[in-house]
Amino acid sequence: MIDVISNHVFHLHNEKISYLFYVMQNGQLGHLYFGQKMDKLSDDDISYFLEQNSKSAGTVKYSPQTGNFNLSDRSQEYPVYGSSDFKEGAIDIYREDEPWYLDFKYDHHTVQTDKTRNLAQPATYAVGENESETLTVSLIDEAHQLQLDEKFSIFHDQSVIARSQKVTNLGQDAVQIHRMMSGALDLPNADYQFVSLDGAWLKERHIHSRPLEQGTVSVASLKGASGHQHNPFIALVNGNNLNHGEVYGANLIYSGNFLSQVEVDEWRRSRLLIGINPEYFDWLLKPRDEFETPESILSFSANGLNGLIAANQDFTVKHVIDRKWREQDRPIILNNWEATYFDFDEQKLLSLATTAKELGMECFVVDDGWFGKRNNDRTSLGNWQVNREKFPNGIGSFATKIHDMGLELGIWFEPEMVSPDTDLFRDHPDWVVRHPYERTSIGRGQYVLDFANPAVVRAIYAQMKPTIEETHLDYIKWDMNRNITEAYSQYLRTEKRPQTEFFHRYIMGIYDLYRMILTDFPNLLIEGCAGGGGRYDLGILFYSPQIWPSDDSDAVERLSILSGTTLAYPLSSFSNHVSAVPNDQVKRITPLQMRQNVCDFGPLGYELDITQISEEERRAIMQNISFYKKNRQLLVNGHFQQLMSVDPQTNTVAWGVYNNDRSEAFIGFYRKLARPNAGVLHYFKVPFLDAQLKYQINAEETVSGEILKNFGLREPYQFNGANEDTAQAVGDFQSFIYHLVAIK
Repeated sequence: MIDVISNHVFHLHNEKISYLFYVMQNGQLGHLYFGQKMDKLSDDDISYFLEQNSKSAGTVKYSPQTGNFNLSDRSQEYPVYGSSDFKEGAIDIYREDEPWYLDFKYDHHTVQTDKTRNLAQPATYAVGENESETLTVSLIDEAHQLQLDEKFSIFHDQSVIARSQKVTNLGQDAVQIHRMMSGALDLPNADYQFVSLDGAWLKERHIHSRPLEQGTVSVASLKGASGHQHNPFIALVNGNNLNHGEVYGANLIYSGNFLSQVEVDEWRRSRLLIGINPEYFDWLLKPRDEFETPESILSFSANGLNGLIAANQDFTVKHVIDRKWREQDRPIILNNWEATYFDFDEQKLLSLATTAKELGMECFVVDDGWFGKRNNDRTSLGNWQVNREKFPNGIGSFATKIHDMGLELGIWFEPEMVSPDTDLFRDHPDWVVRHPYERTSIGRGQYVLDFANPAVVRAIYAQMKPTIEETHLDYIKWDMNRNITEAYSQYLRTEKRPQTEFFHRYIMGIYDLYRMILTDFPNLLIEGCAGGGGRYDLGILFYSPQIWPSDDSDAVERLSILSGTTLAYPLSSFSNHVSAVPNDQVKRITPLQMRQNVCDFGPLGYELDITQISEEERRAIMQNISFYKKNRQLLVNGHFQQLMSVDPQTNTVAWGVYNNDRSEAFIGFYRKLARPNAGVLHYFKVPFLDAQLKYQINAEETVSGEILKNFGLREPYQFNGANEDTAQAVGDFQSFIYHLVAIK
């Protein structure tokens, strides 16, 4: 998968992609190509790639010895600002207040065929020696006594390159890293739409598109988490067709402050950079110290957004998420939150759990309120001891009753937070994130714990572990409801480290707590959550195979959230709960059929008072759960594609999942609002079907795959005021599920 040509051109390739770069005449690494695979390259091909004898106007020559060579118009692998290149660079290092214009020159390279999964830090992994190869190119800046190791990983049958960097201080003086990005990609033109996943609490990860123009466009977070407002993932899309056109994607295996940006220069060349946000980041690098960036993921599709969806989803489930979760069924959950909020006791929960078991659910999750004196959201965080008023016989006794019913048990934790009324807060004021001045912000009545301090992480785990052991816990919902303000660590002050290291050290502390839990309890399913979808990223998915995507469980809003999320993340990571109506977040009333038809795609759960529902609703839920269990593997782990527009403003949404040989598929069709006098006959194409097969639709009519691919699948008949006897979809908030099965 990795060819080294004449010791200075590197070709990473598989059956889907090629990635080429080379050692430029100044010793730095230059980028040549990333795109569809190219077969073995001839000497003439290489010469054609490398030829650039002219110099762009208005540029500065790199040195008196290099002729017309300059960096302003050269594509680079890890660009540096200021040495004839005036675009933003990937790395900035200072000594005290002196900026260094770095000059990393090729020294040597190595190739490695193993890539093991290590819980200490989220990163890609491979199983065995045939799934991946990693090229490490070591470069030295002799003048500044720095070594830069650039890592490039390619994976068998994946349209992805993973990149990371490590810098080592070989000198005698300490230096400061001001910026060190994880991924860079120089492209020869700017004929792309910049696509990002943006929004806010209750409306996360909506797809947003804008054209590239000269200048810089970016999305970022400074919240200490990847955030509700923006996601690290971005894409560059050439064309507006779901299934055609070149698309580049970039993502980050990281959960903290990030920057994802594209800069277009005066020649309409594009530079993509992604990594730790350099704002409020500075890292002290003492002699012989090293710093390693999180991994970035660069993906490519020649088949539009659906091609990118396929590339990102397949890669993430195989090389980021622990692969065992692909084989295990995700349990159907009842979460008590919207059924009870804080108003519950053991008997009320047991009543809910009994009904859940009767309906066919498999895991009962006790949400916020089981610990301390937690009867509202202003108390007891950091006191992870059971509330004896609610559980008079202890949490272990309750867990036994749940398990004896044949249900799994889940419990909610918010381990990163502390309330002012706890012993933890009073005994360890230095463990709280806050600056040493009189005024300090407070959010949701709580403060953030200093997870940059390893002692804090160990102390929180020491509280959590006995509960996990006592309950024989199956599932954790890990929440985080407050972003970081006035980032300041007493621990870093004591250690004489810069406060600008805090955000990165904090997120590494989060990963360390995950490591402790999963080392001791490797089969525990942890669902990530951050006030809903405020930390939906590859870093969390490395540890948590699914994430609560939004506190908004409204079925209509979830259409837009799921459409955006699945552009970058697998459907299996998208945790769904059927909730009550009027919906608690938007007060919208949608039919139970639509709520279930949306939630059936991905891990399924329920979050409503099922002891108060009607007999008709009980039957509908039981019927849906029976359907879901029968088809769970395909609905959770099937190949996912969008079939209509992914614009969040569109009125009609359709998506589908299909199995490996395309012999079976489920398609969800949704219309938000009815229109008067709607036409009867409308069709939408299903391009992922096999044209050589015939498909039976919902055990009724039989149609060829060729027709369904090229002409389309008929939409359900809409009520138009005159067809009440034949209409299949009536009123607002329509939904319809198609089951397509190939027949001989």
